[in-house]
Amino acid sequence: MDLIQTVLQIIPEMNYWLAEHPAVVHFRWSPTESWGSTWFFLIASISAYIAISTTLHVLLLLLRRQKPVPLGPIPALHSLAMALISATIFTGMLSSSVAEIRDTRWFWQRSKTPFQWLLCFPLGTRPSGRVFFWSYIFYLSRFLHIIKTFFTILRRRKFPFLQVFNHSILILMSFLWLEFSQSFQVLTILSMTLVFSLVYGYRFFTEIGFNEKSHFPFVMFCQIILLVTNLAWHIGVLVLHFWKGGCNGMGAWVFNTVLNSFVLMFFFHFYVKKSVNEKDFSSEVEANAITSDIRNKLE
Repeated sequence: MDLIQTVLQIIPEMNYWLAEHPAVVHFRWSPTESWGSTWFFLIASISAYIAISTTLHVLLLLLRRQKPVPLGPIPALHSLAMALISATIFTGMLSSSVAEIRDTRWFWQRSKTPFQWLLCFPLGTRPSGRVFFWSYIFYLSRFLHIIKTFFTILRRRKFPFLQVFNHSILILMSFLWLEFSQSFQVLTILSMTLVFSLVYGYRFFTEIGFNEKSHFPFVMFCQIILLVTNLAWHIGVLVLHFWKGGCNGMGAWVFNTVLNSFVLMFFFHFYVKKSVNEKDFSSEVEANAITSDIRNKLE
């Protein structure tokens, strides 16, 4: 009973900090009030990310280092931090969405259901309030997310083009969500942060020694689920835009869709190529085993 009472006392306190705190309720996306909210910062940060990744890769090539650079517990700590941050954003966005629907439902309830509001913001929606606060936190968390690229370069000594491209696109898209109050961002952030918390939690346990013998492609499975859900949100917005008289931020939605199409294309190209290489490798191993067996018999 004491545990239940403690939990019941903690929930309202958490809800206050996640959805009712003045900093959350009165948030406003603007160049003067929000760090990193200018187009110059966006372009400069993405350019710096690509430049640092390229420079690090070139330095490793010039040094001709054959072995991976030892990173110790840093990747595990990064995965743990990303899992906790993603879980916090998911919880905050969920609590804020419930509170925002409760407070603004009188304005749009005749034309939309709560789920339709999550997909399709009314025309004229401004980037302020609870859900945009957590959208802003998600945008900032992308800069912590990109550190994983440097780990990949230091460990594998290869330039992860797909990863750099994907992270750059995600920074750009999360900026556009805020800049143009784009519809469907609430559901997309909920989907992404839920998947990220699971994936980075899995990577954390892998880094500290668990799941080493697991052959289930958990990360790829989560990525496929994320791609499918994002595709569903895109289609849902398009349907509601023509059915309900317009959704806010459709210009950014078109650009977002084009960028997601490139990500989807690169994703399938990468995994198809990976599957083909694995099959070729398995065939080569099997052929070598058969050849070796024949030689042993002849001898």
